[in-house]
Amino acid sequence: MLAGLGFGVFLDLKFHDIPNTVATAVAAAAELPKVRLLTLHTLGGVAMMRAASAALGQEKNRPALLGVTLLTSMDETALRGVGIAGSASEVVLALARRAQEAGLDGVVASGQEARALRAQCGPNFLIVAAGVRPLSASANDQSRVTTPSGAIQAGADYLVIGRPITEADDPRAAALAIVQEIASTRRL
Repeated sequence: MLAGLGFGVFLDLKFHDIPNTVATAVAAAAELPKVRLLTLHTLGGVAMMRAASAALGQEKNRPALLGVTLLTSMDETALRGVGIAGSASEVVLALARRAQEAGLDGVVASGQEARALRAQCGPNFLIVAAGVRPLSASANDQSRVTTPSGAIQAGADYLVIGRPITEADDPRAAALAIVQEIASTRRL
């Protein structure tokens, strides 16, 4: 429906499986109309990311392939709970390096890591900041959040803002307030 209205689609399916399965899924998803951004989990490994990147090829109009680093609901306690050592920031940066080496176009991460990601990965690597919340919004189940202006100032290219709009009493007013905040923010 959105593609039919002319909108680009962020297909956030977060593929995570063996390399062949993910490559097949990515190729199929890329054929859907107006898909501009497509995600997979970086924790699937370099071989999986390379297979997904190869499945898209180098076509000019292909979707950008993004690696989800760590879900913004994950903090250090949650990481230790699944056997991952280090701070969330260290893990995100390491996963982003692997994603870039594997040929991905960018990553999805908390806006808290955007500045370090931009410094590490350069100006052409896409950064999608998830867990973005206006100051007035609840963090909900998110652990690593940032404001729209904070994410942009840190170097994010795109922002993921869901519940602060969809669960607002007046979603239109909430969206317009966020757009106004974004418009008044100076980029990094």
